[in-house]
Amino acid sequence: MNILFYRYNSICESSILAVWKQSGFQITEITEEMENKELTPKEQMLLVSEPLKANHYDLVFSINYFPVLSEVCNIFKTPYACWIVDSPVLELYSNSIYYPYNRIFLFDYALYEEFAPKNPGCIFYLPLASDVSTMKPICDNLTDKDRLRYSCDISFVASLYTEKCPYNKLNNPPDYLRGYLKGIIESQLKIYGYNFIRELVTSELVAELKKYLPGFYQFPDNYEKNEIAVVADLYLSTKVTEQERLRLLNLLSNQFSIDLYTGSDTSSLPKVHNKGLARTYSDMPKIFRLSKINLNMTAKSIKSALPLRIWDILACGGFVLTNYQREIPEYFEAGKDLETYSSEEELLEKCRYYLEHEEERMQIAQNGYQKAAKFHSLEQRIGEMFHILTADSRS
Repeated sequence: MNILFYRYNSICESSILAVWKQSGFQITEITEEMENKELTPKEQMLLVSEPLKANHYDLVFSINYFPVLSEVCNIFKTPYACWIVDSPVLELYSNSIYYPYNRIFLFDYALYEEFAPKNPGCIFYLPLASDVSTMKPICDNLTDKDRLRYSCDISFVASLYTEKCPYNKLNNPPDYLRGYLKGIIESQLKIYGYNFIRELVTSELVAELKKYLPGFYQFPDNYEKNEIAVVADLYLSTKVTEQERLRLLNLLSNQFSIDLYTGSDTSSLPKVHNKGLARTYSDMPKIFRLSKINLNMTAKSIKSALPLRIWDILACGGFVLTNYQREIPEYFEAGKDLETYSSEEELLEKCRYYLEHEEERMQIAQNGYQKAAKFHSLEQRIGEMFHILTADSRS
């Protein structure tokens, strides 16, 4: 298969590329956006259209959805496949999503339920996966220096969202609006496994909120102007994520030793050990293997899925303690392959329990690794994708 791969520096790209090359696929990479994030749609279009004019490709591929790639592929009648790995991806509201040459794979089943009816037969559910072949060799060659540097009781590798929370631009709203928004945020913070924010956002609330949010997100032309989704997923869900991470880390750090790997400001978390940013393919696997407990706090815009962090921890043989997500029971058994919490009290209780029960904790980590490696490796997931793509081409 001859694939044109449009890259922009997603952390998933290099691993997918390695799997494809191992499979014998011919890959042409478009890499300009890896260095230049200011490319215009016209420049993106030319980067894809020129090679399509010059050569035959069976597929154009990207991580996440680029409407301009869909537009070009529709003109050339070339399948455009993409794997959505982030949330929110507001580009999915582009009218280009209806084109027949799209093959869009969504990692979040709640996202699939929303978008699949828009283009039946062209939008598919595909969960993320464990990149065992990349992570395992790193974890199998740990040094004494690694163990000294990365070993800890509890770690969390993530942004706190404090620096990228557009809700924080809210400018002097009236008390009634501030109170209503705070009520939504505080209510969602208490509920695990179900994001109900969209149900509480009305067009009237959107109109009122826009008065006090400078730079409110503007959909480009030829998009469905779903401003309820913008308020729920971009503004409010991001704020809930920020508050959850700050509050839980503060709570935990009063009782446990917490190592946090982040580029975010941690001045409000004086008892947390800020270790700075973790490099994806050098630091991160060692952290996941050597932490007694690896926390996961899923961004609230990911409504039902397992985020990549869970899959990566399992690929490294690490112990996962995560907030409950609706899709977890589809793939793993809580208390056997990983562990979940559904309240602040349960999180504290399980941190204490698993720090005191090393043998049980290590067995769960091993079970999770074995299940991820056997059933949910990146190679298997890419195989599922191409089974769909090739079956579709034969029909």
